[in-house]
Amino acid sequence: MSRYKDAQCRVCRREGCKLFLKGDRCYSDKCSISRRNYAPGDHGQKRGKLSEYGTQLREKQKTKSYYGVGERQFRKYFEMASSKKGITGEMLLQILESRLDNVVYRLGYGASRSEARQMVNHGQFEVNGKKVDIPSYLVKEGDVITVREIKKDNKAIKANAEANEKRPVPAWLEKDNKKLSGKVIKLASREDIDIPIEEHLIVELYSK
Repeated sequence: MSRYKDAQCRVCRREGCKLFLKGDRCYSDKCSISRRNYAPGDHGQKRGKLSEYGTQLREKQKTKSYYGVGERQFRKYFEMASSKKGITGEMLLQILESRLDNVVYRLGYGASRSEARQMVNHGQFEVNGKKVDIPSYLVKEGDVITVREIKKDNKAIKANAEANEKRPVPAWLEKDNKKLSGKVIKLASREDIDIPIEEHLIVELYSK
């Protein structure tokens, strides 16, 4: 799958809000939104009012950027959400939150979702005792995510665990820093997701 490899701070500036794509940098004075809160490019400061379609498209692009998901996979998730019982937009966010790379980030073992994705790719985590190296793997209620025994001395994981020890973990997850593990107590509900996304705009876009 193709992946955006340009400067990530440009993505935040394009969307006009922090997407927390660069870990600790996003919380510092170096954050591009704090320094240049306007779209990139020569005409970034002259951005006009968006149309209804433009607003819906930007919301979709913003959501894709948050979770690091490509268009094809995002559409697949939307189709999955549409087939589930419940509100389609909320089901979509639940599916995105259930990705293993997002769970690793939410547990604080990755400084950003992109770092968490790389860690999963490198086979540093297991689910229910079995190694899983697929970032898009969807966890289920009751799943236990653990740093593999041979990877527990990984400096990046240990540093992130210590740095994020006081960072609140979502109510749908349970964390054990001593064992470098976490458990999915339940699947995420809309109230558990703190990302400022208007998911109904995405549903409206795909419903056209």
